[in-house]
Amino acid sequence: MRLHLILPVVEPGEIKPPTICPLRGCQGKRFRLHQEVVKRIRDTVHGEVTVRRYQCLRCGRTFRVYPGGVTRAQTSQRVKGLAVLLYLLGLSYGAVSLTLKALGVNRSKTWVYDMAQAAAERVPGLKREEVFGEVRTPAVGSDVTSVKCNGKWLPLGLAVDDISGMVLTVDQLSGEDAEALRVWMEPIAAAVGAELLVTDDADAYKRVAHELGLDQQVCKSHVKRNTAALIETLQDLAVQDKDGSLQAIGVQPEEALADLKQLGQLIESRQPGEQAELERLHVRYLAANPPRPGEKASVAYRLRMLFLDRWNLWSRLTRYRTWRGTGGETVDGTNNGAERAIGWWIKERYRTMRGYKRPQSAVNISRLLAWAGNHLGRGGADLGLLIA
Repeated sequence: MRLHLILPVVEPGEIKPPTICPLRGCQGKRFRLHQEVVKRIRDTVHGEVTVRRYQCLRCGRTFRVYPGGVTRAQTSQRVKGLAVLLYLLGLSYGAVSLTLKALGVNRSKTWVYDMAQAAAERVPGLKREEVFGEVRTPAVGSDVTSVKCNGKWLPLGLAVDDISGMVLTVDQLSGEDAEALRVWMEPIAAAVGAELLVTDDADAYKRVAHELGLDQQVCKSHVKRNTAALIETLQDLAVQDKDGSLQAIGVQPEEALADLKQLGQLIESRQPGEQAELERLHVRYLAANPPRPGEKASVAYRLRMLFLDRWNLWSRLTRYRTWRGTGGETVDGTNNGAERAIGWWIKERYRTMRGYKRPQSAVNISRLLAWAGNHLGRGGADLGLLIA
């Protein structure tokens, strides 16, 4: 996990004169200095600061103006930001409280929890209806993960700009079925103007892409790993042909091994024009009968379905070879953008925890981390923007 967070600072000598009366209903713009008072604060450096009171010459009311990093609250913005920072770096709420105490600031773990959740609630965007920064992209990457919440698994969906890797949304999902994913993805794809959906090889996403009218790129890494595992299993079974299913359709074990080897080579090369080869392999096993209820699939039938699946998948697997966005954008054919974001902004922090207590907390903290991650290339995320 990589973070670049900018903490608020306390500037006792920086008090900006008011430009407009903060009181409701008054638009006064002329003021006089009424009084200077000392305010005690909880901070790692300063124990007190000078606060000015101004009087509005229009309504006659007085109000306070605080130096940079100080508000009406007793605790400085710096300490609030530090509490959030320490929590995001992996400390528990209790450990953050102890760390602040060692720095001379007594704050309870409940207060730390409140600060972290309040900051997360103020994260701009990263919601299904509020895509981060109103980003537009022709290619959206998407994936789903789960975290423990009150002893139950909570599904979280994450969408990224597959061109830059920027996180667009983090949302709680009602489920991981095709309908739940479609309801979640539809407004996101529309908001960013997506043309391509980049996912793993889950069947549910294939239906989502079809129903939303999007091209789809299935992660080549997932397919390579899954295909290699299937080939290894089926090679051993084909050599033995214990059920006689290969012999029944006139295919010799040596031929089946050669076909599996060719499939492995095709998966490695992944050229769009090779789809006809997969069709030919599938046709060789068309005579293999499906299993009856209660029976196991024969070796020949498993080969038939493997070649059929990869034949049908081929256009989704090789789309990255020819796809270009409206601005000439390209993708690398993997779902690494979404998986990397899940690892950094959801799983890395979650790994140090025993689970979340509230679903909203899981969403809030994940969004806060993703927001910070989105600012890595922008000079860092200013925590002062989220601290009240």
